[in-house]
Amino acid sequence: MALWGGRFSSGPDHAFKQFNDSLPFDYQMAEEDIIGSIAWAGALQQVDVLTAQEHQKLVAGLNELLNEVQQDPNAIATAGDEDIHSYVEAKLIEKVGDLGKKLHTGRSRNDQVATDFRLWSRKTAKQLLTAIASLKQALVTLAEKEFGTMLPGYTHLQRAQPVLFSHWCMAYFEMLERDEARLESALSRINVCPLGSGALAGTAYAIDREQLAANLGFDRASRNSLDAVSDRDFVVELLSCASISMMHLSRLAEDMIFYNSGEAGFIELADSVTSGSSLMPQKKNPDALELIRGKTGRVFGAFSAMMMTLKALPLAYNKDMQEDKEGLFDAMPTWLACIHMAEACIKGVKVNAEKTKAAAQGGHANATELADYLVAKGIPFREGHHIVGELVQVAISEGKNLEELSLSQFKAVCDVIDDDVYPVLELQACLDARLALGGTSPMQVQLAISNAKKNAEFTVRDATLNDVEAIAELIQYWAREGENLPRAKSDMIHSINEFAVTEVNGKVTGCASLYIYDTGLAEIRSLGVNPESNVKGQGRALVNHLIEKGGKLALGRIIVLTRVPGFFSKLGFADSHKSQLPEKVMKDCELCLRKDNCDEVAMDYLIARPNSLRIDCRNVA
Repeated sequence: MALWGGRFSSGPDHAFKQFNDSLPFDYQMAEEDIIGSIAWAGALQQVDVLTAQEHQKLVAGLNELLNEVQQDPNAIATAGDEDIHSYVEAKLIEKVGDLGKKLHTGRSRNDQVATDFRLWSRKTAKQLLTAIASLKQALVTLAEKEFGTMLPGYTHLQRAQPVLFSHWCMAYFEMLERDEARLESALSRINVCPLGSGALAGTAYAIDREQLAANLGFDRASRNSLDAVSDRDFVVELLSCASISMMHLSRLAEDMIFYNSGEAGFIELADSVTSGSSLMPQKKNPDALELIRGKTGRVFGAFSAMMMTLKALPLAYNKDMQEDKEGLFDAMPTWLACIHMAEACIKGVKVNAEKTKAAAQGGHANATELADYLVAKGIPFREGHHIVGELVQVAISEGKNLEELSLSQFKAVCDVIDDDVYPVLELQACLDARLALGGTSPMQVQLAISNAKKNAEFTVRDATLNDVEAIAELIQYWAREGENLPRAKSDMIHSINEFAVTEVNGKVTGCASLYIYDTGLAEIRSLGVNPESNVKGQGRALVNHLIEKGGKLALGRIIVLTRVPGFFSKLGFADSHKSQLPEKVMKDCELCLRKDNCDEVAMDYLIARPNSLRIDCRNVA
């Protein structure tokens, strides 16, 4: 089905149709197109284009279609429609008849695709932020585990100065911190709703676009219709974020490949991220790391291609912009897969502390300390630098390290050197001396680790029976504050598997539960965080944890009754109606003291099926 044709006396040539159709790749936005259509149906009802009955019928048809799409998303790709928008409209018409033809009123494929793509990009960015946070944590854990392990630091791939292995870990932590910040910043610009901009000039219907944006979980509506339908800055930003982060991952991979080599032997990679040779049985190849390094070019290519596509496009929409998707659809899963693989490599690595220490002691890595020693003796640094160079030559000729030279050998070159030079040249002394902020001294590295843990100091996990008392206290606290979180302690014991908790410094500070109905629908209940914990992000983490849990359980939909819809909309929940809720939910509402003056809003979240288009390493060739 095409969404145009009246103007044309004949259909498209077969070759042109193949060239023009985007369904073989934009089918990946099927869920987003349906979700956007549900929101648009609500907007049309508000301006009386649709009656309440028509709206209800359309939404029911769209929800039915959504369930079908989630069951077998890949089947859409070969359906033969021009694009995902025409596919969804055709399937909707099959379900609800001519009523389905009314849904496109006041809407263009231009604002439709821009909305779908932003929804997909937002979902993807959130998945990537979670993955980056997990990799950061893995680096911090490794830094703690190997604290005190010495490592030669390199410049020009030549041994330069000794550092702590933990210092190396935290260097990549800093890179990931910047990756995370860039992506969070990009997310704020992604989260703008273009729906209601029409083809380019806006819609002729008095749509409340801010409400429409809120219903789709966007921060705000776009401010200019011309820009809204043609803006692909968010794609460029995402690809830029991906490219910079992939560069960091590639550098991490290169370091670890070198450290894992037989020539260095500093680390050993786990069997789970390595492979063998088809000919040489002794080989253990760092394939995961090499693939990270190789796939970096793939992401860079997508970024360059997008910039070239956009560089000379006039306002507003142009068909060239169809080329915006394939690159992003490939780059984002690639980036995510590489983050996951990097984390697996970090978690499974074994460090050979003896070899790293021996290497740190070699190569005259304490030469800078000797120069600083001479400065302390009153010799200008430039002159001291020359003296140390001469001493290095002596050490090389003797086949010794600097600290192995005799005092007479030192004095033959510079007579101000005395016995007090030897403690200065000890490896630990070299590390201890780097006391300035950001240095490799144990004190500074410990500070870096502590700060990293402080900034992510809560964890979220499934609850156990040991958490019942803490959960009960949280529920009682919020009950006193007027929130309706009714759960008896006995009920909590029997249903502890429904709960998730957050911990700060080993103490439970937040909780939430996922109550599953007979229909396969689930409701988030008993969400509460101890405000005295003073750690932000716990509520968000709990909800995301339960959404992920719901996905693993093959749930299709999660609902919530809330007095803070703004919080849930930012997490991807959309406005719903209590009429759409199961009877069991409404019966529970009858127990509420506020039932006659209820101020709770119904919202729901549509979960992608495990076999749908959630980004996964397995989707990357």
